[in-house]
Amino acid sequence: MTKWITLLLVSLLYGIRELTPSFESLFYNHVAKDVPHYFLFIYDWKYERKNTKIWLAVEHDEIYGMMLIYKNRIVQLRGNEPIIEAFLDMIDLKMFQLHAESQYRDFILRKCHMKKEYVLQLMIVRKGEEHLSSSDIVTKLTPEWADEIAYLMRTANPEFWDDRKKETIVSSMNRRLWMGIIMNGNTLVSVGSTHLTDFGSNIGSLATHESYLNRGYATAVASALVKEILHKNDFALVFVRKNNLPALGVYEKLGFKQYRNYLYGYAEI
Repeated sequence: MTKWITLLLVSLLYGIRELTPSFESLFYNHVAKDVPHYFLFIYDWKYERKNTKIWLAVEHDEIYGMMLIYKNRIVQLRGNEPIIEAFLDMIDLKMFQLHAESQYRDFILRKCHMKKEYVLQLMIVRKGEEHLSSSDIVTKLTPEWADEIAYLMRTANPEFWDDRKKETIVSSMNRRLWMGIIMNGNTLVSVGSTHLTDFGSNIGSLATHESYLNRGYATAVASALVKEILHKNDFALVFVRKNNLPALGVYEKLGFKQYRNYLYGYAEI
């Protein structure tokens, strides 16, 4: 009963609308106010639309909250507590990855069981504020390195990248820039990637072989990626687990600053 009361109250205050081409102008006007905060909404709608559904909480041509569901396994939430509750009540999934603003953590935990839980820190560096290190040893990677890229990512962080395969990497090279450090002509020791877009770019992956840690290789690869991003955009961004102190150190060294925190985990309703 509570579920339907919440949905009724939210529907009286806001109209819940699925994002369609007729709402795109409203959507883009809203997300343009804070592109880093809505980056994943913009990205998935532009480049992964066939796998993405977005719902908007709208009142008087203003958006007050949004929910994104990607491939029926990743859920992104933005909005206040009543809107978040209404969106959660709409979800018909047994388990999913949940991203939401950290300030609503306690409220969300009253609605969901989180199997695993992290704090993701969104960091950004704006053009002119970067402190890039030498990246002369970094090179652009081509498809023949896809197998090594996938292996390095799986071994560096199996929890997040255990599904990376050669074929996935090769297909991503149509739009993603992969850069890395190759030792002795045949050993890939560090790798990172980004998709250069017209609205901002995110460093989506950065991994270094465990035998080559603490040598500045991750910093060099990240620096090379930031250089490419800032050549095209006014800022670069990255999501980092807040307890990953080595990664935070790499990005802070390059000039990244904390922007927002998000709750991230595996949720059951």
